[in-house]
Amino acid sequence: MNTQAGNRLHRIVIVGGGAGGLELATRLGDTLGRRGKADITLIDRTRTHIWKPKLHEIAAGSMDIGDHEVGYLAQAHWHHFHFRIGEMTGLDRRQRLVHVAPYVDAEGQQVTPARSFPYDTLIISVGSQSNDFGTPGVRENAMKLETPGASTYAW
Repeated sequence: MNTQAGNRLHRIVIVGGGAGGLELATRLGDTLGRRGKADITLIDRTRTHIWKPKLHEIAAGSMDIGDHEVGYLAQAHWHHFHFRIGEMTGLDRRQRLVHVAPYVDAEGQQVTPARSFPYDTLIISVGSQSNDFGTPGVRENAMKLETPGASTYAW
């Protein structure tokens, strides 16, 4: 997968570390990344992945969220890909760049600046959001299970 421009590895960027994006980054890392055939980067706006089918148990308090999180940085290390934290803010298809916002921690401190990542192959795997179907009051009053903070809400 080396390019015609020299020995630069083929750059695969995956935006979104949900079930699909994380699985793809892991498999590509285990095959192409491990053998030095491609440079794989996963971009996500959070530091960890939580398997959504477990969220109802976490929200109910019958399961600890920490026991079921996958840290992207550790997964990247074990499976031969790069992880970059931040939210995608734009795409320059002509220059083949993914633009990522600065990452700001819970205390409001900027951890990483805005930056751009070049790609040869881009996969957008950002998933979806819960649908409230326009039901009055749901958006203002309901906690979505897909929100990690919902599982630690003080009732």
